Amino acid sequence: MSVSTLVQRIISFYSLCIFIYVIMSWFHPTGVLYDIYRILGQLCEPYIGIFRRVVPAMGGIDFTPWIAVLVLQYLIGPLLVTLLRTAGL
Repeated sequence: MSVSTLVQRIISFYSLCIFIYVIMSWFHPTGVLYDIYRILGQLCEPYIGIFRRVVPAMGGIDFTPWIAVLVLQYLIGPLLVTLLRTAGL
């Protein structure tokens, strides 16, 4: 497995973590699910927080996680993969 493939998989996994974190935020998890929610929050919030500072709030709906995933999937991911493949990794 090449490094670029590994990076693609990590980006996909991180996007999935953001998605699960957002879905869990709609409910009030308790017990073990709350622990998972907290861990996901610690992993996802630093990245999502970047977009919360830039994107204004729209009504009561927070679109920043979805914007963060789109940027990760369609800008950062392809850019990293292209750089890695150019470097021969």
